Amino acid sequence: MRVHICAVGRLRGGPESAIISDYITRFDRTGRALSLGPLSLIEVEDRKGGGMAAEADLLRRAVPKGALICCLDERGRVEASPKFANRLGNWRDSGRSDVAFVIGGADGIDPSLRAEADHLLSFGDMVWPHMLVRVMLTEQLYRATSILAGSPYHRA
Repeated sequence: MRVHICAVGRLRGGPESAIISDYITRFDRTGRALSLGPLSLIEVEDRKGGGMAAEADLLRRAVPKGALICCLDERGRVEASPKFANRLGNWRDSGRSDVAFVIGGADGIDPSLRAEADHLLSFGDMVWPHMLVRVMLTEQLYRATSILAGSPYHRA
């Protein structure tokens, strides 16, 4: 199952970019044997300033056709890493060929796109900068593959 992160905003060089690249590499390496990956990052940018609705349209176009949509949203479900790993494995095992994790811009995800999502995932009650959400998501995706692979990376 191919995994996509569809996010509003461009990540310039810097520490976040280096961390994300590292976790993507780790995910791809570990996930390959588990039929997970590759992991791609698709960035969209609302250059006309149309707000959340315009961002939602750009994100919809970035999501591969037929992909399961998981929006990162503060109203979503908070899950422990093993539960998230099992969910990812179940999506793969159900025959889904693509899953898209959607990260909105500074104002979040438009309610219409959130309503279309198959799953809402939250990293807690706190609001996180969207660039850090990318870091946390790529780390959790790698952690999920390591859990599914039985690797010692995740120590519960």
